[in-house]
Amino acid sequence: MKAVTLSKSGGPEVLGLAETPEPILGPGEVLIGVVAAGVNRADLLQRQGNYPPPKGASEILGMEVAGTVAAVGDGVDHWAIGEPCVALLAGGGYAELVAAPAGQVVAPPRDVDLVTAAGLIEVAATVVSNFDAAGVRRGETVLIHGGAGGIGSFAIQYARALGARVIATAGSAEKLAHCQQMGADAAISYRDDWPATVSSLTEGRGVDVILDVMGASYLQANVGALAVGGRLVVIGLQGGAKGTLDLGRLLRIRGSVLATTLRSRPVAEKSAICCRVVERVWPLIDAGQIRPAPQTTFPLAEAGAAHRRLESGDNIGKVVLTV
Repeated sequence: MKAVTLSKSGGPEVLGLAETPEPILGPGEVLIGVVAAGVNRADLLQRQGNYPPPKGASEILGMEVAGTVAAVGDGVDHWAIGEPCVALLAGGGYAELVAAPAGQVVAPPRDVDLVTAAGLIEVAATVVSNFDAAGVRRGETVLIHGGAGGIGSFAIQYARALGARVIATAGSAEKLAHCQQMGADAAISYRDDWPATVSSLTEGRGVDVILDVMGASYLQANVGALAVGGRLVVIGLQGGAKGTLDLGRLLRIRGSVLATTLRSRPVAEKSAICCRVVERVWPLIDAGQIRPAPQTTFPLAEAGAAHRRLESGDNIGKVVLTV
């Protein structure tokens, strides 16, 4: 099969299309003929040599795909060859074929084409699992950093579907407008004094939940923006991994800081999250309450260009590779 391979760690230029062995299908797995694969920031980190795949996972990049079932392993009796599907992966998505645990393979939402569906499962699984962990409740205020990206676009809509008020940050007028189109009650520039704006928008109370992709560079400001009983959920480290945490402030507000990753979780946990996505999110998409984010697509052979696009910071929504 053809797959995107790394000649070495480095910039987007190290990505190239090559002939590689087809994946070996194991018991309890599904072989998928890939139609499209989502591109995520974790892929950029792996390409740079900073985020190796979990033990036993494919060295090929790609953590989400959509396609059709090509074969099923022993013990899999609920999939038939040719059926459309989407899958959450630990790796291997930038290829014509990928094997995935059956529990991480689900049917796509009704009336969503496979290219669009390829950009849904990773963001949905990330947001749903983290909002569950934070206990987002109706009537609360949620601050979403990076609201114009794939995760942010979904998180805005899912928070609204849960009955929360949403404040989103972004870095340009176009991206701020996109956040509002996705349903944000307020969209504010992170280039300005966003903590002061958040304080003003909440009449000094702060926000109940923050979904943060920045990490260290935002840690102090995020804790300062929490309301009493607030929860900060860190899901990315674009701003670094080590920061200063004001424990005194955290004690006074009885707040909490959570940090999670999805890729390295056991298959059973990821399968349960995928079930949760199908139960909670797909009906919202079917009903039009959540719209897939805009997509920028590239052919599989142009994976390097896709990475450049995501790294540029100019993209709105998801970047997807088509096979």
